[in-house]
Formats: sequence, C-alpha cells, structure tokens
Amino acid sequence: MFDDKTITMVHDTLGLPGDPASHRVVVAMSGGVDSSVAAGLVKAAGFDAVGITLQLYDHGQAIARKGACCAGQDIHDARQVAEQLGMPHYVLDYESRFADAVITDFVDSYLAGETPIPCVKCNQTVKFADLLTQARELGADALVTGHYVENRLRDDGSGHFDMLTPFDMARDQSYFLFATTQEQLDFLRFPLARISKEQTRQFALEMGLDIAAKPDSQDICFVPDGNYADVIRKLRPDADRPGEIVHEDGRVLGEHGGIINYTIGQRRGLGIADKNPLYVSKLDPASATVYVGPKQTLLRHSVELKDLNWIADGGWSSLEDATPVYVKLRSTRPAAQAFVSQKDGKTTVTLAEGEYGLSPGQACVIYQHQGPGARVLGGGFIASASQK
Repeated sequence: MFDDKTITMVHDTLGLPGDPASHRVVVAMSGGVDSSVAAGLVKAAGFDAVGITLQLYDHGQAIARKGACCAGQDIHDARQVAEQLGMPHYVLDYESRFADAVITDFVDSYLAGETPIPCVKCNQTVKFADLLTQARELGADALVTGHYVENRLRDDGSGHFDMLTPFDMARDQSYFLFATTQEQLDFLRFPLARISKEQTRQFALEMGLDIAAKPDSQDICFVPDGNYADVIRKLRPDADRPGEIVHEDGRVLGEHGGIINYTIGQRRGLGIADKNPLYVSKLDPASATVYVGPKQTLLRHSVELKDLNWIADGGWSSLEDATPVYVKLRSTRPAAQAFVSQKDGKTTVTLAEGEYGLSPGQACVIYQHQGPGARVLGGGFIASASQK
C-alpha cells in the first residue's frame, strides 16, 4: 500500500529501535482523516497499533452533528477505520473530565472578559495528560496523533525532543500544542509532520477508507452551532448581566445584554450607531462595561504573558533581555518578529509591527524563526496587552 520511502519516514518519525512489532503504539483516533491516516501509517509500518477514541461531550447531541470531534458520528467513524485497518480500538468516556478541565475553564474565561482557546486546554489536560497516562498503562512506547507538527530528537544525547513546525505550514498546529510538556513531547509522535494535507487525503483513498473525503472539523467541538454565548448561558444562567456600551472618549452609546456576547476586535452586531466604524476595544467584567473605539485603539505593541510553558532546551532563563524571536498570536496568522524580555518576574513580548485586537486569554507562541522546521521555544497566555 505504501512505498518503502513512506514506511521509512514512519520508522524515522517514531524512532523506536528494533523490530516494530515489538513496540506497542497507541493512536489517538478522532474519526477524522488525519488521525485515521496516522493510524494506517503506524499499522502499515509494522507496529503493534492500538486505537483509542475519547468521548468528550454529550453523545446524543453529537450524533446529529457531523464535522465535530470526539463524539457521535466521529466515534463510529473511528471504530470503522480501526476495523478496516485490523487493529483493536477502544472508546473511553472522558465526558466528566472534559467538562471539568475544558468546558468549565472556557466559561470562566469568557465571564472574565477573556478570549479562551479550549483546544489548547484540551490538549494540555485530557488528550496529552490523561490519554498519555492511559497509553502508558496499556504498555505503549509512544502515543501517536494526527497533528501537523514535528518532534525531533535532539542531538545532544539527552534523549529529549524538540517541537518544530511541519512541512505543510498551511496545516501547522503548533499554536495549539505549545503547552505540551517535555515529558509529554518525549512520548508523542506525529507521523504527518512531513507530508501535506493533500497527501494525507490521497493516502486515505489508497487505504480505501470511507472517511477519505470527510471535511475537517471547523468549530469548537462542544459549541454545536458556533454560538458561544448560548453554551455559557446554559451553564451559567446569570451570565447575561446588562451594562453600558461606552466609547473610549467617555460617551455612553447604548446598553448591552451581557459581555458574553462580545469579544475584543468585534465590529458587527454591536447594536449602536456612530458616524465612524467602531470596534470592541476592552471588556470590564466588574462593571459589565463594553468599551468601543476606532480601529486604531485596538493596536497593541506588547503583551505580558502568564502560565508560561517552555519546550526548547535552556528554559526561560536562557532568554537574554530583548531576545529576537517570532511569535504567533493567532493560529491563522504567520509568525511575526518580536522581542522577549524578563524583568521582576514578568515576561513581556514586544511586537515589532504591533497587532490589532489582542485579548487576554489568547495564546502567544514563541518560535526561533519562521517557516517549516521552525523550533517552538515555548509560550504562554496573554495576561494583558499594552499600546506601548
């Protein structure tokens, strides 16, 4: 099915010595094309492959919704792929854990006026912590996922791995994996790191998988229609606290029905009139005030980070004052030049060109350079953003 070059690539990526059949490898299978092909590559390379799918949120609701992750139709698809590949497959009920570690955190963050990234929290807790523990308990030597990111063994003899951006930068998922610890990274493997999405779909066709043309998941899995506010209201009925919409110059322009309906940088649906385009520039949960202003008021030149995680060797202390780096502040934007400095226990990232619409809660991922094969140094979540 796969040529020798592809099989060699899989062996190199997994880096497990000796007879592949002697190594058990657990594959996290979401039911999508990427994780299914990752499972197929591991199986074809001769490893003792075992598939695991996590049921993360309400199964009944998910059955009616395609294109989500880890529930309903996707669990069925993952099970079917495992059967086609001839590998054992298990479904683990992690709904309670997911609700506590991811959904509750998402709601709390929104109510605090932040813009949370639940996919990072999910990888950080459920997928790369709980699932990794489960894989070890099954006697696995590695946990494989279908993420487009690369981990590469360092040449310093430490046995540790670095995280790098993949060959297909259009599919780069390192932004969502920056919170991975060194221990987790040393156990994880990403066989799609060196191929494109087009090649992945072609592999799925060659493997005869029914999900070869399945569309990619777009929305947050537990937000069925993309309406975050409805999810928050369901869990926190008191979330719709009304307040004022205030212009940056002090004028009260109107009222709103709850800050959960707004995010920093939002332009449409503000429910106010002004002769110039206005954007949400700040949210104040304490007073339930939504501040708006012209686009220029959204420009930020530096961010202070919290909940730091360092992946590369050397640690945060290895950064000298104003160390030149590249950072991603949104998953869909290319990394941009910046400078990192530390003082009085605070880590500040100064943006060379500035950025619009930054919000507390967003991730700031730090890279050594741009493009494919860029080493991920680490990152953190934005605690605050400054115009200076």
